[in-house]
Amino acid sequence: MDFALSQEHQLIVRTVREFAEREIIPYAAGWDEQEFIPASVFTSMGELGLFGLPFPEEYGGVDADSLAYALAVEEVSRGSGSLGLSYAAHVSLGTSPFYRFGSEEQKRRWLIPCAQGDMLSAFALTEPNAGSDAGATETTAVLEDDRWVINGSKCFITNGSLADVVILTAVTERGKGHRGISNLIVPTDSEGFRVGSSYHKLGLKGSDTVELFFDDCSVPQENVLGTPGQGFGQFLEILDGGRIGIAAMAVGIAQASLEASLTYARQRVQFGKPIGRFQAIQFKLADMAMEIEMARHATWRAAWLKDQGKPFTKEAAMAKLFASEVSVRAALEAVQIHGGYGYTEEFPVGRYLRDAKLTTIGEGTSEILRLVIARRLQEM
Repeated sequence: MDFALSQEHQLIVRTVREFAEREIIPYAAGWDEQEFIPASVFTSMGELGLFGLPFPEEYGGVDADSLAYALAVEEVSRGSGSLGLSYAAHVSLGTSPFYRFGSEEQKRRWLIPCAQGDMLSAFALTEPNAGSDAGATETTAVLEDDRWVINGSKCFITNGSLADVVILTAVTERGKGHRGISNLIVPTDSEGFRVGSSYHKLGLKGSDTVELFFDDCSVPQENVLGTPGQGFGQFLEILDGGRIGIAAMAVGIAQASLEASLTYARQRVQFGKPIGRFQAIQFKLADMAMEIEMARHATWRAAWLKDQGKPFTKEAAMAKLFASEVSVRAALEAVQIHGGYGYTEEFPVGRYLRDAKLTTIGEGTSEILRLVIARRLQEM
């Protein structure tokens, strides 16, 4: 078993890390304060090919793999959790459905520009009454004269006000439960589409998160993704892949917490010596490094299984669950190591803590993921 990254993967890590050091880290605190990430950042990421990493060249991608994408998400998130979330949401949730389930025409129309960074995309699943219970979708789409007429609302949608296209879940056939849910492609310039309020969040403030409303919003009949009634199974599969991205994001935030703590522990002097020479601090750093490495390899394994075409639902859930909780613990310890300074905006570790917490909630709460894992164990 070879745990070494290939030369291609190492190059991706170096390229994205250099980009992060130059274009992300110096501005991350400002993005958080302003609750906004400039469009030029997404343009630069598109020019680097980051949006197309897991997609074939024929569809505007780089023809890399899921592991390459996870590595990129980690490095971007190490610089800014907000940008890491927006990046992961665009690729894992907003773009991969076109590749996995779209027709050839849909791939040409939507996947190519999304993979090249010419368009931003969003996935609209969550509703006020359908969070962890995503099958409780209330948004409806009725076929009238060869067009789907959509009514309903979505909440907590990442990239919602920035996206050029949204994939949303809707009930297309009442009375069929999960089998009556479909995924529909909605260009954001469609009549009846409206962006609602943005959220003033605890963390990840730079990432765009909004409500979306659909008031007799009309799209062509061919804008259904795959076959009507397949939406529930489709979004479960998409969430499996998305959890690898969130796991990588959590690892990136945790790594940033560790690096900040190491730097501070070398510089902060108490009782005549750097605090990093005290065993209490050394043990904290050792535990952080150990757990981060374990979370990283769990994430890599889930990505590798996906790339090999093997089942990865349980492993993706494990990776996301463990990495997200490691990220929170690492950020908490970072704040503790920084002492009073960790509780100020002078150092970034408070932001890391606020950002890390969302990874235990989005794309499956820790509680839901434990259910997913437990059910898969019962099937063995």
